[in-house]
Amino acid sequence: MDALKMMSEGCLKKEVPQFNVGDTVRVGVRIKEGEKSRVQAFEGTVIAKKHGGIAETFTVRRLSHGVGVERVFPVHSPVVETVEVVRKGKVRRGKLYYLRNRVGKAAKVKEAGR
Repeated sequence: MDALKMMSEGCLKKEVPQFNVGDTVRVGVRIKEGEKSRVQAFEGTVIAKKHGGIAETFTVRRLSHGVGVERVFPVHSPVVETVEVVRKGKVRRGKLYYLRNRVGKAAKVKEAGR
C-alpha cells in the first residue's frame, strides 16, 4: 500500500489550478501529431468536477458550430498543460448537467460578483 501511495504522489502535479463548477476555463491540451507536439486550447464552462486525489477529473462543455462538445480532463494528466480561468461563474449546484438541455442565452452562466 505504501508503494502505491508513493507512486501516486510522484504523479501528482505540484500546482493545481483553483477553479470551480460554473467557471469558464481555457485548457491547454498537448496534442501529438506524428513526431511533433503542440498545445491546443479548449475553452468552455466547467460543468462537473469528480473524485479527488490522483483520479480527479473535470468536465468542460462548449458549443462548436451549434453542437455541444464536452471533454473530460484528468487534473493530473501530463496531456493537460495549463488550466486558465477566463471568468468566474455564479452557480448554486455541484453539477451543471442541466445546461445540456438549454439553448442560446439560457445555456449561459452568470458571472460572479467581485
